[in-house]
Amino acid sequence: MGARKQPKKGKDTNPPIGLSRAERVIEFIHRYVKVPEGKLVGRPMRLDDFQKDFIRRVYDNEVVTRRAILSIARKNGKSGLIAALVLAHIVGPEAKLNSQVVSGARSRDQAALVFKLASKMVRLSRELSARVHIVPSSKTLIGKVMNAEYRALSADGDKNHGLSPALVIFDELGQVRGPKDAFVEALETAQGAYDDGLQLVISTQAPTDADLLSIWIDDAIRSEDPHMVCMVYAADEDANLDDEEQWIKANPAINSFRSRAELEQSAAKAKRMPAFETSFRNLYLNQRVNMVSAFVSPAVWKAGNREPMPFVGPVYGGLDLSATTDLTALVLTCRMDDELHVQAYFWMPADMVADAANRDSAPYDVWVDQGLIRTTPGKVIDYDFVARDIGEICADLDIAKIAFDRWRMDRMNGALERQGVVLPLEPFGQGYVSMSPALDALEADLLTEKVRHGGHPVLAMCAANAIVKPDPAGNRKLDKSKKTGRIDGMVALAMAEGVELGAVEAAPSYQIMVV
Repeated sequence: MGARKQPKKGKDTNPPIGLSRAERVIEFIHRYVKVPEGKLVGRPMRLDDFQKDFIRRVYDNEVVTRRAILSIARKNGKSGLIAALVLAHIVGPEAKLNSQVVSGARSRDQAALVFKLASKMVRLSRELSARVHIVPSSKTLIGKVMNAEYRALSADGDKNHGLSPALVIFDELGQVRGPKDAFVEALETAQGAYDDGLQLVISTQAPTDADLLSIWIDDAIRSEDPHMVCMVYAADEDANLDDEEQWIKANPAINSFRSRAELEQSAAKAKRMPAFETSFRNLYLNQRVNMVSAFVSPAVWKAGNREPMPFVGPVYGGLDLSATTDLTALVLTCRMDDELHVQAYFWMPADMVADAANRDSAPYDVWVDQGLIRTTPGKVIDYDFVARDIGEICADLDIAKIAFDRWRMDRMNGALERQGVVLPLEPFGQGYVSMSPALDALEADLLTEKVRHGGHPVLAMCAANAIVKPDPAGNRKLDKSKKTGRIDGMVALAMAEGVELGAVEAAPSYQIMVV
């Protein structure tokens, strides 16, 4: 495409009529849209080949395109492309008189991202600044010439009624879990007034086949509906993490603006930590991979098999209480000479050891004989027995805080009081808010080989069974829903790290003590 002189202020921003519909959109973006941020900020935006291919397939379709899907890995310019297309529809060649354009995202932050990028593009362009009114309070852009309006909406925001958008852009639809979503349905049905209403989906793939985006992609491929455009850039299912050819399949911008160095670093981390491998495959290789994985690899865990030293200094702990027949775990930690020294203690009802060993396929009976699991009398856990043991274990230690899960803690409180045990206890949530920073800290200590747990076999079993689940924002927590395989020791260890960081829910600490 030949170079053109910049138009004078006041001149029509629409490209010449002789171009195809897609070429007019591309020409508009190249002439008037500036790179909104980064090292090329302020320079004319230049679409990559895959972006131009997508635009051509959408806008030069011989039949009317009703839904178009572009699925690529993260950091390949998804939000920037969305923002540029928004401007093309409110002040460029796709603008319609009194029309509405909306982008829908899962969260306010994601919705604000597209609005902010589009606003920056407007402010960087003399021509666009003269033709677009920005309303930050409502995340709205108004094209003055055609009175075309853009709004950034979020699923967690106020529900909006009265919408009739000519264009709906679904930003990161891959974050929707399951086959249905009320927010998506509301935006879809709002287009009923238009025979040529367009839906654009620009997103990384969803983790599973049962999620909404996967269903849409599979339907587009199977049906071969000419009204649907579907372009998916993804690595092969069996791709090796360090295969650069597979990187290119999922990251079409890797030879232009997508950072190869960042991708290499992330691939190396994924090879070290299984907990990151699944998210790497989903976010960086654009594969359908359920982002539930082992938290720590066997090799990384074994690096901490060195014996812990006797504790000197403040001690932090995590107490994970079991159901009546399962493991109860207390894990204490002390940071000395920039290493995290770990001591783990476990309890189980004596009469249930054999049954639990068969259920979990774990040698609990052997560990009991070795003194690695303490047993309480009977078929259910005896909290008074556990409380007395905890008092003896902590008696000569400088206990700073012990975190606990509120579940069943009322019964343990009574047992501690009856045994005259005084402990600085801190309630610790098991959700993403508290667990995510705790897991980040524990993961960092494990990766840098700062953890010394002595190879405690029961704790090692818990580490092998521990899996993490992320939320759409990438926060993580340990999944306690697994039916077999105990993770109690790792939950307690994560809480010990978290309480050391102060990563607890907003609740006052208190002491259990005998009056």
